[in-house]
Amino acid sequence: MPTFSYKAKTQQGEIRSGVIDASSQDAAIDILHQQNLLVISVEEDKGGESAWNISVFGGRVKQKDVVIFSRQLATLFEASIPVATALKTLVGETPTPALKTAIATILDDVSGGLALSQAFAKHPTIFSPFYIYLVRSGEESGKLQEVFTYLADYLERSYYLTSKARNAMIYPAFVLSAFVVVLIVMLVVIIPRLIKIFEETNQEVPAFTKFIIGLSSFLQHWGVLLLLLLIAGAILVWRWGVTESGKYALHTLQLRAPVFGDLYKKLYMARFTDNLRTLIVGGIPILRALEVTRDVVGNAVYQRVITEAIESVKGGSTISSALEKSKHVPVLVTQMIRIGEASGRLDFILGSIAKFYQREVDSAVDNLVALIEPILIIGLGLGVAALVSAVLVPLYNLVGSI
Repeated sequence: MPTFSYKAKTQQGEIRSGVIDASSQDAAIDILHQQNLLVISVEEDKGGESAWNISVFGGRVKQKDVVIFSRQLATLFEASIPVATALKTLVGETPTPALKTAIATILDDVSGGLALSQAFAKHPTIFSPFYIYLVRSGEESGKLQEVFTYLADYLERSYYLTSKARNAMIYPAFVLSAFVVVLIVMLVVIIPRLIKIFEETNQEVPAFTKFIIGLSSFLQHWGVLLLLLLIAGAILVWRWGVTESGKYALHTLQLRAPVFGDLYKKLYMARFTDNLRTLIVGGIPILRALEVTRDVVGNAVYQRVITEAIESVKGGSTISSALEKSKHVPVLVTQMIRIGEASGRLDFILGSIAKFYQREVDSAVDNLVALIEPILIIGLGLGVAALVSAVLVPLYNLVGSI
């Protein structure tokens, strides 16, 4: 998440400065406003010093930790436990040091008279603007217990969906990485020893074996340079990827990728509709719900789509009419949203769409895992067979000539 350096003034006139993590400059300003600060300046810190310090020295709070914390807090609120008592209970129950420290700080702030949403807003690396806006809505409507139940349910669904999609990629990534390592070891260590045998006997080798020998020689002489070039290229792509144009281009490529592109589209549709539904149920106005959803959807392409929809809605258009202008939003989604707007049950319709796409993601991931295993086995088998035959065929010919 980007880091912003800020300078602000308290209500007593005291000047404060520091760094804050937020999804955008507007989100950073909103967080500072929630802390009752008058913003003087906010600039993005390109170096990311704050994020480095938090992740290395302060520990990192995983999404799973926030899910568990939210569910525990919702359960305590359902039991009519006061906010301060609930936080004090969770301080002793939380195993993650960074989250424990954050909860202790929140407890101190709440005990000092600060609203719970304002106390959460001081920890933007842990609690997203989505989270904070829902908590604030619960405070304003007097439905804090219900809001935390919505939050806990939403975070669990989001965590399950994201984890399943990510875990599906671990197995093929591990297998491919292992194959590449074995291939490099054979080309750099084993093949050169066999080359000497062919050179000493003047044995004529097939064209494919010559290719393998050439590849082995190249890796021996230029392998380190190639590795450095790959690392430099990866760094350049990463630096370009954090720019607005680079992020948009990479996210567009992600949506167009064969097989995986369709999976990502379904994942983002599930996230978009589920986010929007949860915010609306939590009492957030439509425009603000769209803005918060845009910041947390996680894809630059859909962020631009939602931004254009926000402008259309401000001009008097409906959400469905605004979204149907984009080719990235399926017709099913716009039609269902139009029905929800006409019937006054937009939250229910959005929930139905989210469940549909969550099931689609589940099914797509299961099918992908089922297909990718035999494809990997066949592909790796053919690769190993080709490499071994490139070595054994000339050796067999050599032995036969003797």
